[in-house]
Amino acid sequence: MLTLPNLLTLSRILAVPILVFLLWRPAPIDYAITFVLYCVVGITDYFDGYLARAQGLTSRLGQFLDPIADKIMVAAVLMMLVSSRKANPEPEIAGMHILAALIILLREIIVSGLREYLAPLNVSVPVSKLAKWKTTFQLVALGGLILGGAFPSQSWVHWTGLGCLWAAALLTLVTGWDYLRTGIRHMD
Repeated sequence: MLTLPNLLTLSRILAVPILVFLLWRPAPIDYAITFVLYCVVGITDYFDGYLARAQGLTSRLGQFLDPIADKIMVAAVLMMLVSSRKANPEPEIAGMHILAALIILLREIIVSGLREYLAPLNVSVPVSKLAKWKTTFQLVALGGLILGGAFPSQSWVHWTGLGCLWAAALLTLVTGWDYLRTGIRHMD
């Protein structure tokens, strides 16, 4: 069903290759364009859910695609910010900060697998308020790290992004544990 909320979700998925391409050529102007696109993608994430609920347009397709679109975007941007390229030999996420990115990626895989396992059992794993804070810190972190690439002389932007990345990683551990505890109760 191609409703406006589902089209917004699909647009987020289609924006990922553009984000990757722009981050592949990390000149400050590319980072600036990436930041603007990243913000637009974030706004569509808000509006697809808002419109689906407000207009009664929730659908199974939307429920399926929305979390996938988020995970694809976060994973792709994290990978690009961790990688070094000829044009940018120093990645935005390097050294011990890679652990925060890894924690976030591993939690996303575990929670996705858990939801897939629990779905046939008719057990839903609702998103907690703490998980929403985790997502907020995560999205602000990635935005800050992208914006830091656009303005390399403003190191505080980069460090703010890294601080938010660690806050997201810590909340990721807490919320991941909560989801895992819920799931374990339904396993043999």
